[in-house]
Amino acid sequence: MEAGLDALDAVQVRRTPVTEVLLHKVLPPVVAVALVLAIWKGLVWAKVTDDYKLPDPRLVWDALHQLWVEGELIDIIWTSVSRGLFGFLIALAIATPLGLIVARVPFVRAALGPILSGLQSLPSVAWVPPAVIWLGLNDSMMYTVILLGAVPSIANGLVSGIDQVPPLFLRAGRTLGAKGLTSAWYVLLPGALPGYVAGLKQGWAFSWRSLMAAEIIANSPDLGLGLGQFLENQRNNSDMAGVLLAIILILFVGIAIDLLIFSPLERYVLRSRGLLANTR
Repeated sequence: MEAGLDALDAVQVRRTPVTEVLLHKVLPPVVAVALVLAIWKGLVWAKVTDDYKLPDPRLVWDALHQLWVEGELIDIIWTSVSRGLFGFLIALAIATPLGLIVARVPFVRAALGPILSGLQSLPSVAWVPPAVIWLGLNDSMMYTVILLGAVPSIANGLVSGIDQVPPLFLRAGRTLGAKGLTSAWYVLLPGALPGYVAGLKQGWAFSWRSLMAAEIIANSPDLGLGLGQFLENQRNNSDMAGVLLAIILILFVGIAIDLLIFSPLERYVLRSRGLLANTR
């Protein structure tokens, strides 16, 4: 019995073979993309609609190749990615102390908790018109929209994580002399880390969505050419291949940031706490 209990308590960590990674991580999305392309090509061949509404995938590839040859592809992507990441970092710096205060001060929670939940459910695009009126067509307007979209999600994620910290941890911290900021840094934040990381993932998604909404609506040469503005330009030109290319690039960047930053961070946190039964 003791051996069985020891086996249950032990977290089995092993290095996943490359072939297993390729089979379980790489192959499924490749198959999914190939299937989507095959269906897309089939619909074009079947002529289910006009060519200008559903262009051939080859035309989208040609539009991508043209951007690359002209040297604009990286600049367009970087304009949006740099804005999105910088805005997310600002939101992180604001939402973390805000979440701690809301979670630990009952009066503030009663006052701001419903507001944060309401702001999280409010579509980010609703903030673009007032932000333009308040700040004009500039980067400050972009960052304001990002903050209004991301801060509530990150703060609510931290509040949810703190609510799941066992009270025993807090009592043990107080016994060891952890109070105030010391308790927040050494007890609350580590204990709330899984929920906090989930809030960060959602916060990035809201940051990216908010930025795209701002770039599409607030169109100005002074803002530089980002993915959202590129999408709107192609729509104005009635270039459906360019529109689909912009949508694919927006989707690709959002997924890439999640896979490269937030998903590994989430797996690391869960694995370090023995919460991953399978380390694939």
